[in-house]
Amino acid sequence: MLTIALLTVSNVFMTFAWYGHLKYPQAPLWQAVVISWLIAFFEYCLMVPANRYGYLEFSGVQLKTIQEIITLLVFCAFAVFYLGESFKWNHLASFACLVAAAFFMFRE
Repeated sequence: MLTIALLTVSNVFMTFAWYGHLKYPQAPLWQAVVISWLIAFFEYCLMVPANRYGYLEFSGVQLKTIQEIITLLVFCAFAVFYLGESFKWNHLASFACLVAAAFFMFRE
């Protein structure tokens, strides 16, 4: 559970680092880059331990699958609540496909 929590918080930082500047297109690009790197520092401070601890419980491929699903869930919330974008049926369908992929990833 610690791995999932660290990955989730890490992905919140990552999403803001990579996409938060889209809400401020008038800001200079250099400023967006510097601020993004500052935010990304905290992402790495959480992502590295998450993967370190997670590798004791999951395979590398399973860790990456978990991380990708968390990333998409976090980004979906970010896009709706921060960027003001709408969530459409095809987004839900694509997420369902990813959940199916995760199901097969964890089958032994």
